[in-house]
Amino acid sequence: MQQLRAIQPKIYPRICLILLSFLCASCVISTDPVNHYSDEVVNTAHISPKKHTVISDSHPMALWEKSHDNPKGIILFVHGRTWSALPDFDLQVDGEELSLMDGMLEKGYGTYAIDLRGYGETARDKSQWLSPTKAAADIINVTRWISERHQNTPIHLFGWSYGSVISLLATQTDPSNIASLTLFGFWLDLDSDVVKDASNKALERRINTAEAAASDFIVPGSISQWAIDGYVEAALAADPVRVDWRNEHEFLSIDPSRIDVPVLLMQGEFDPIAPTAFQAKLFIRLKTADKSWMVISGGDHAAFMETPRPYFISGFSDFIDRFNP
Repeated sequence: MQQLRAIQPKIYPRICLILLSFLCASCVISTDPVNHYSDEVVNTAHISPKKHTVISDSHPMALWEKSHDNPKGIILFVHGRTWSALPDFDLQVDGEELSLMDGMLEKGYGTYAIDLRGYGETARDKSQWLSPTKAAADIINVTRWISERHQNTPIHLFGWSYGSVISLLATQTDPSNIASLTLFGFWLDLDSDVVKDASNKALERRINTAEAAASDFIVPGSISQWAIDGYVEAALAADPVRVDWRNEHEFLSIDPSRIDVPVLLMQGEFDPIAPTAFQAKLFIRLKTADKSWMVISGGDHAAFMETPRPYFISGFSDFIDRFNP
């Protein structure tokens, strides 16, 4: 997965963690050093997601829902740079339990997942481009729509990879309908120097590939080849053409000192896209005192579909349980 070029800081991960333990008396940094995971099988029958169309700034957005009869809370999932909501958060492969939406449904949560502009079943807008501020505005509008649909219940926002920085930007801009913010695969160096796009930047409409779809599954043996093949098939069917972004320098307007909602930062132990130094910068600068940093032992950039899945889901659920109405 390609990300913006960033200047690598000279911060040693162990030193960061030691310093953080003194700086954050009210926060939690957790790991799973034993790397043992439950083999419990979820027996809940698969529920097909329901599609909603939400209008955001005159543009129709595809929003997928898996409802719970009596939810203790509501989650909105925001996907990454290349692939849309359903391959990322509701992957269905025979004989496998891979859907994060299903996993959180089992924990008692109603779940939604959005297709951003140009992804999945949401069309590109007339400009043909997506930008950080445009994506963040869509998240704000959709979060408001979901909250109003559930008696003005604040929403737990979950962003993966590119979705993590979009969700940060949305929360910074308007946190009024957000109960908590969970970030997984946070890849941005907050001190990076990103060159602005040239005024004549051209659309690429690059064709997505099977190699790109399989690239996030890094740790050997953490997921079956059958599941990887299923993801590749679903991803290419949903997103055959890569979405074109511009004005990505807008991500650098993120100011963690303006984030006052509870934050869970989740990091895969072997995720090359989300190095510890980047997590440390963000974690230290967050305004909220109610923050946790959870390292997923044995996990990579797709940990919630791999061997650490039960630990990932339990950690996510345990954190947001505290902030339900």
